[in-house]
Order: sequence, then C-alpha cells, then structure tokens
Amino acid sequence: MSYMSRYRDWLVSDYFDDQTKKELEAIKDDEQEIEERFYKNLDFGTGGMRGKMGAGTNRINKYIVRKATQGLANYIINYSDHGREQGVVIAYDSRHNSPQFALEAALVLAANGIKTYLFEGMRATPELSFAVRDLKAVGGIVITASHNPPEYNGYKLYWQDGGQVVPEQARDIIAEIEEIDDFSIVKTMTKKEALAEGLLNYIGSELDQKYLNTLLEVLPETELAAAKGSNLKIVYTPLHGTGSTVVPQLLADLGFNNLAVVQEQADGDSNFSTVESPNPEEVSAFDLALDLAEKEEAELIIATDPDCDRMAAAVRDQDHNYQFLNGNEVGALFADFLLKTKKEAGTLTEQGVIIKSIVSTDLVVDIAAAFGVEVLDVLTGFKFIGEKITEFENEDSKVDAKDFILGFEESLGYLIGKYARDKDAAVAAGLFSIMALKYQAAGSSVLERLAELRAKYGYYLEDLHSIRLEGKEGQEKITKTIAHLREKCPEQIADFKVEKIKDYKQSKLFDLEAETETELELPQSNVLQYLLADDLKLTIRPSGTEPKLKFYFAVRADTQSAAAEKLEGFKTKVMAEIEKLMQDI
Repeated sequence: MSYMSRYRDWLVSDYFDDQTKKELEAIKDDEQEIEERFYKNLDFGTGGMRGKMGAGTNRINKYIVRKATQGLANYIINYSDHGREQGVVIAYDSRHNSPQFALEAALVLAANGIKTYLFEGMRATPELSFAVRDLKAVGGIVITASHNPPEYNGYKLYWQDGGQVVPEQARDIIAEIEEIDDFSIVKTMTKKEALAEGLLNYIGSELDQKYLNTLLEVLPETELAAAKGSNLKIVYTPLHGTGSTVVPQLLADLGFNNLAVVQEQADGDSNFSTVESPNPEEVSAFDLALDLAEKEEAELIIATDPDCDRMAAAVRDQDHNYQFLNGNEVGALFADFLLKTKKEAGTLTEQGVIIKSIVSTDLVVDIAAAFGVEVLDVLTGFKFIGEKITEFENEDSKVDAKDFILGFEESLGYLIGKYARDKDAAVAAGLFSIMALKYQAAGSSVLERLAELRAKYGYYLEDLHSIRLEGKEGQEKITKTIAHLREKCPEQIADFKVEKIKDYKQSKLFDLEAETETELELPQSNVLQYLLADDLKLTIRPSGTEPKLKFYFAVRADTQSAAAEKLEGFKTKVMAEIEKLMQDI
C-alpha cells in the first residue's frame, strides 16, 4: 500500500479519533510530510521502537502502541505456556503521553486475557527490569525515548529474564505485529473492566523498596559509605526524569547525606525545559548542576538521563574545576575498582568476566588481564550484555561457569549484580559515589587513579562522530553509505592502512595481511569495524534509536598529548573521506 493510501485510510476510517484526523487534515497539502509519516511502519532498533509522536504509521501514537502490544500479546499466547498468568510489567517515564501509552498497552494485554502490572507513576527503566524478574512475569514494556528530544517517545520490550528482547525474538514479535493489517482487530477494554477482572494491577512503594534494598546489597564498600559518606559533597540532577524516584533515596540510604539535588530539574517536566537536550553525554546538560556544585563546593556531580539507565559524572580537580568523565573512562575506573575490591576481599575467581560492547574502550581489557579476568565483547545494545548474564546464570552448574562482575557501554551504561538485565544509572551513581569516597579517604581521587591507569597501560582515547540524516532520504543515505563501504572492502582509509575488517552483517573477519577469512561468533548486525595500523580502530554503524550514522574512533598512545593529536588526525582525515563519499553516492 502506498503512503498516500495509508494516509487516506487514516482519514476516513471510523477507528481513528477526531483529534487524529484533525492533525492529518492539517497536513493535507504537504505531501512530503505525509510521506514521512506513512511511507513505512516505525522500526524496531537496538532500543526497541522509538520515534516522533504524532499521527501516522511512522510515528509514535496510541494506535501504534496498541498494534505493537497486540503483536506482543499474540506472541505471548503462541509461544508461552503460562504467559497469560505470569503477566507483563509496564513502566513509563516523564515524557508527553507516556502515562497514556502505558495504560493503552495494559488495556490491550488485558483484553487478550494477559495479566498486567502497571507502575502507579513514572519509574526508572532498570526498576522495570528488576520487577519483571521479581514478579516472575513473562515480559515487560517501558514507554520511554531515553535522552531523545521532547517530541519523541518510544516502546521497549523485555522478556522474562528481565532483558530487552534479542534480535531473533524481536523478529518473531515483529512478524506478529506485521500480521495485523487492520487496526480494528486490535483488542482493548476499559480500565474499569480490566480492574474488575483482576487483569490490571497497580504496583508501587513495596516493589520500590525491594529494588532499593537489592541495590544496597550488590554495592561494595557500603560500610565505608555508612561511616564516612557525609564527607563527600555530591550534586545530583535527574534531568527532569525518573532518577528522582530512586537516586536521592539510594544515596541517602548508603550514607551520602551531604547531597544537593538540582531542584529546577527534579520534576518530571515533559518539555525538558531547562536543557537543550536531556542527554548526560552533552556537557551543556550540566549547566545548572555546575552552578549548584560551585555554590556548594561539591566534589562530585552526578546526572542521569530521563529513564535513569545512563549515568554521567564530573569530578572536581585540584584547581577546583570540574572534569567530565566519559563512558569509557568511567567503565575503566569501575572495572579497576571492582577488581581490586574483589581481590582484597578474596572473592575474585578465575571465572570472573567483564562484558563490554565492541565500541567500548580496550583499556578495560588490559586492566582485566592484570587480574586474570576475561573481557567479552558483544554488539552495541545492552540487551546483548543482559543476554550473556542470563547465559552464565543458566550455566551455574558447570565448573567453568562465568562470574559476572561488570557490564558497560561507552554510552554511559553500567550494571553490576544479577538483579536486572539492563543498565542501571542508580546503581552506577551509588558505585561512583563509593569509589570517589574510597579514594578521598585514602588521600587520592578518581582523577588521580585514572592517571595512574593510563601511566601503566597507555593512553586510550576514543571519540564518536555522528551524522544526523532525517527522514526517508536520510535513511536511504545511511543504507547506501554502509553498503558502499562493505562492497569496497578498502585496504586503506584516508592515509591509514587497514589490517583487519570485522563485518558483523556477514559474520566475517577479513585479515587483509594474512589474506584469510574467519567466522565471527556474534549475531549479525549492520556494523563494520576496521582495525588499522598503529593501534587505530574505526567502527561504523547506524544508530538503532536515532536517525544517525555513527563513527567510533579509538587510538592508543603513550601520553595524553600524543593520543589527542593522533585521534584528531585520524578523525579529521577519515571524516573528510566519508563526507566526500556520501556526496558522491
């Protein structure tokens, strides 16, 4: 069906409400906008389904949420023996329409005879992961668009291990969704009916407390925090998100009572009105937190994104300036701190393992090797880290079962403990605070420890460059660019010699020097990774959550200045060649 036919169907069908039709009438003379809204169905990516809110098949709205949930319901009924009774947990963040979309999903499930557990207010995404496991539910849904601009929302699916659905499972669910070619066959019922039949159940403070207690149990050095936590001054901002429901309470329970919260960002403002973007990777998101930190003379600033699954930190240096740490630096510090703590406590085993994404720093590999610990690489998307943890859990009876220590991604995602299968900014905030306190008590600092690690293992430096390509034309440009690079299989990129190419779509490792091909063990994904001479690495992939083509650069040198110079030259030359290529195709 053409995009114009879909548009007309939405205009004339009795299924769609007057508000939707009024919105579509307003664009009747804008064919490009009609095409953008209807040329395809909204895709599932590494973070599920995410897009701009509005009427249309390529937008997030209550009808798309209903349809997706009906597909999930069909999948549960067809593939799970007891899924209806186990039920589905649903959480949502502070975005526009999130409560409505969450209720719509619950009522579709209820109409299909599937029990639902709906949080009574906004909650952090990792608490949803915990709740799925704690309630022994068959799955979960989170309504969130993470750090995207306010006009976005999204829909993430989880399965009974508490992890996001992995590609093979997602394909089966998507197949069920695509079987629904008529919105009117989607089942729903009223809230009153769902409550009366016991199919809609609200959850709140009791589960919140269980989640908090679990975080306190998995965190190390809690005795130190209880004794000396008030010595560390912390500023925290939830960036108008769900972190306000958990992080301040967790830090207080640990003993960090010298805490100041950025009050202007402590509410669930759906417009994120105090920031240009609610993305803690962007330094501008820290403006208000920096002002408060300088006023309070805080040693540490912590920020979490709107659904509280990613954490960023800034640390005050000796000159009383705040140094922002990126996800790779925090991941390396966490790995080092946890390994040392476990070794000192006598709990570090030969089966210890750290899991990271293929675009995250290799400094962690060197750190782990010094402790005799393995590092596993997985594809980008924390679902793959969660999948590995579950694999280890299922192998507990084996002698060589893995002992999970840390999972992390360079995009500020971290997890310790097996209570969840998704990244958790709350536990990361607790861990970072404890780590900072430990170094403070020893007369050192987080920044000094990072410098020591670099002096020992070399200066690893990474950077990410993204090209934003909106709409249908943008998506086609992304697809063509990666396809061209894959077909070309270059022996040189800019001035840099390519030694190996990892093509995750073909599941092949091409060793250009040895002229060999070997199989890659990771799942197929549209990712190209180039290992170049002189410790250079380039990874190219389309974003799964935003209309972007992403380029990850990594270098290693002996000093900071050498690494910075090396990275800048690498990035500048490669992007010049890429931009020329994109103009030509």
